[in-house]
Amino acid sequence: MGRGPCRVGRGQRRAYDEGMKAVVFDRFGDPAEVLQVRDVPVPQPAAGQVRVRMLASPVNPSDLMVVRGLYGRLPNLPATPGFEGVGVVEAAGPGLLGWLRKGKRVAVLNAHGGTWQEQVLVPARQVVPIAVGVSDQQAAMFFVNPATALVMIRHVLRVPRGAWLLQTAAGSALGRMVIRLSKLDGFRTINVVRRREQGEELLRLGADAVICTADEAIDERVRALTDGKGVPCALDAVGGATGSAVVSALAPGGRLLVYGTLAGEPLTIPPRALMVADAHVEGFWLSNWARRQGVLPMLRLFRQINALLADGQFATEVGATFTLDEIQQAARAAETPGRTGKVLLRFA
Repeated sequence: MGRGPCRVGRGQRRAYDEGMKAVVFDRFGDPAEVLQVRDVPVPQPAAGQVRVRMLASPVNPSDLMVVRGLYGRLPNLPATPGFEGVGVVEAAGPGLLGWLRKGKRVAVLNAHGGTWQEQVLVPARQVVPIAVGVSDQQAAMFFVNPATALVMIRHVLRVPRGAWLLQTAAGSALGRMVIRLSKLDGFRTINVVRRREQGEELLRLGADAVICTADEAIDERVRALTDGKGVPCALDAVGGATGSAVVSALAPGGRLLVYGTLAGEPLTIPPRALMVADAHVEGFWLSNWARRQGVLPMLRLFRQINALLADGQFATEVGATFTLDEIQQAARAAETPGRTGKVLLRFA
């Protein structure tokens, strides 16, 4: 039997308008200890802003680094984590773009954090309408990994067809995207992992070669694969001894792009390794790159990501999902070694 429109009492409507749940932390530390769920006021959009009712948001390593106080830019406390997610635009302040986005399902790009709450305010230009064929789960992970992979490969390194690219943390969601992108763009990948079984999985995915640091040296294996030449392009998300070893595997004039610090340790690079090979070590931070771009380049990037998500090329495996009230469990799950799939927060 059909049902009539859902009616909400006046008292219920006021409660919804005035309060919502948000994940908050007052001090930096272990996410499983410092993250709390609180009732906070629902924000109202100002000119140029939209308010998005969140549907899902991933728990990324960068989110947890912020909570631990280890990220490059840290918020004033108290703060709410979360750099990205998916939701529906429910309200807009004055401005044409916000009005055009109202009612649409969008990816939320929040460089200052704050998507781990039921409603979030962001500039209208920082929400991207999502293609119909993209699920909420995949849309929640629209920006951080896909944009980082695309920009590093196509815009910064500009990896040529047929060239070798070496990457550490190859078993991560972003590392897998790079492997899929290599098949589209025609370059070859050498993928560094810590466990042999993880390497076998990447070979099935399309990796051209795998180096397991548990039983072989990075530079020696790279020289064997490249006839002693080394690689012209490399990506490192680990740092420490692993990232440092990549420098020795670079070809003359080679470039290493550093975009992560998973080991929490600095690179140790002999100056002669840079001098003799004329090698280059550079840092990459997506928000810095995006800030330098105009509107049209960003729109082109968003269209590429939408297309790659819609056809499954940039699909990310999803592991456990948690509610906001389960934030401590979600944080522990996201930091579990060897876990499979991205941890997501889902909203009522």
